[in-house]
Amino acid sequence: MHTDAKRRAALLGGDTRRAYLVGGSIASLAAAVLLIRDAGMPGANIQIFEELEHSAGAFDAAGDPIEGHVTRGGRMFTEQSYVCLWNILDSIPAAQDPSRSVKEELWASNRLLGPDAPGRLIDGKRQIVDASDLGLEMRDRLELARLLVTPESHLDGKRIEACFSAHFFTTNFWTLWQTTFAFQNWHSAIELKRYLLRFLQELPRIHDLAGVRRSVWNQYDMIVAPMVKWLRGAGVGFESGVAIEDADFILQGRQRRLVALHGRKGAAKLRVDLGAHDIALLTLGSMTADSRAGDDENAPELVRHHADGAWTLWDNLTHKMPDLGSPSVFHGRIDESKWESFTLTLRNPQTYARLDAYTGNLPGTGGLITFRDSNWLLSIVIPQAPHFALEPAERFTIWGYGVSIDRPGNFIQKPMSVSSGREILEELLHHLDLADIAEDVLATSTVIPVMMPFITSEFQPRRRSDRPPVIPLGAENFALLGQFVEIPEDVVFTVEYSARGAMHAVYGLLGLDREVPPVHHAIADPQVALDALGKLLS
Repeated sequence: MHTDAKRRAALLGGDTRRAYLVGGSIASLAAAVLLIRDAGMPGANIQIFEELEHSAGAFDAAGDPIEGHVTRGGRMFTEQSYVCLWNILDSIPAAQDPSRSVKEELWASNRLLGPDAPGRLIDGKRQIVDASDLGLEMRDRLELARLLVTPESHLDGKRIEACFSAHFFTTNFWTLWQTTFAFQNWHSAIELKRYLLRFLQELPRIHDLAGVRRSVWNQYDMIVAPMVKWLRGAGVGFESGVAIEDADFILQGRQRRLVALHGRKGAAKLRVDLGAHDIALLTLGSMTADSRAGDDENAPELVRHHADGAWTLWDNLTHKMPDLGSPSVFHGRIDESKWESFTLTLRNPQTYARLDAYTGNLPGTGGLITFRDSNWLLSIVIPQAPHFALEPAERFTIWGYGVSIDRPGNFIQKPMSVSSGREILEELLHHLDLADIAEDVLATSTVIPVMMPFITSEFQPRRRSDRPPVIPLGAENFALLGQFVEIPEDVVFTVEYSARGAMHAVYGLLGLDREVPPVHHAIADPQVALDALGKLLS
């Protein structure tokens, strides 16, 4: 440990202080990196508890080339907006070339490949649509402008559909925006406003995603695995199969001290007592809790009860301290927060080549392809191969998802939510006009669909008090992490939100003399604002 790190450690309780991190998500991993790098805490004093077998949260990747790969989701990045994430990843050696950081590797790969998405929207006639025509009428533009200038206090609990007329939801703009950022008509107007302000720079290029950055490999192999390797090398303890579901506090006036964590490991109960200088960082809720996978022959199960402990901790905390938010606002409306994705493993390179030729979207360029007239509103991403670290040659993957999963398909006459992997592939082949090779594709491909009951729960209409602050009022030794805390001006459903929350938690709780990088405000740049206005008015 360097001298300055030793000095910081002494000020913060010396080598005896321990940190207990609940949840193995990217927020906890980021917090652990910051505790070591910026607070000088020995890695051996940090313990991460995770209910699942692997740390990653929504940054997962599983399966193999034989049984089929699966990723539940894919994250997009921008260089301007993800300042906290880049700050953290710049300290982690890359998987492929440890002489470079993960940040350097990601930026370099994107500069080399570059974004390209001429086939962003495809219509029901299987023709590529001119997505640069947003289809906005004057009323739509005025409604967007009104939302942007409305204070958040006037949008408490309000849905997006309450802010716009019916025509807005038929425009190319809304199709592009909702499939890029996962919005539904009934989601929070506050969150849409924040997204519009946060990603205003993307508006002139929303039709081709030119500002989007992606990882070459899946994001578990490219981001999570290097972080876990670095943390393990520093001595951080990872204990899987542990569900922390409650905590004990001592209240002294307005001050609150967390003194014990309660949970289970299998059938055994678990208690962790905190020492006088120890801290706890608790991840609230989970977007990917109770996910279930299907296969070629079976649709994934939709879990409607809380089968794991991801939400239980937050529920129990609010029974003791009501000011820690309202978890039921987010986990209580599964039919409004569920989402289904699928991962297609191809063993025939002909399919990959046909897709390339048909869409014009070069694999790995970040091009999202949306079938605009699909009843399921299907979208797919074609990553560069290999997309998995151990993927052999002649194996290719495609990731996709549906937005309207409870409607009958155009070809498969039943909802996506109850369709098998093979049926989802048949529906996709119908939209891709690949009937001439459909039999071979079906015979040489594996599809793993995944149902996620809470994946867009963080977008639920909410009031300002429904999400607690990262460091609650009077919290002496605990802070809150994840997508369900309140970080003013920033946007949920992004990795940046988790990284920023981790910075606020570590720096604020330990009183470090470090500033969290400010939220990127694209509208503060006159040229960006002018370009966005020009796009809206064109």
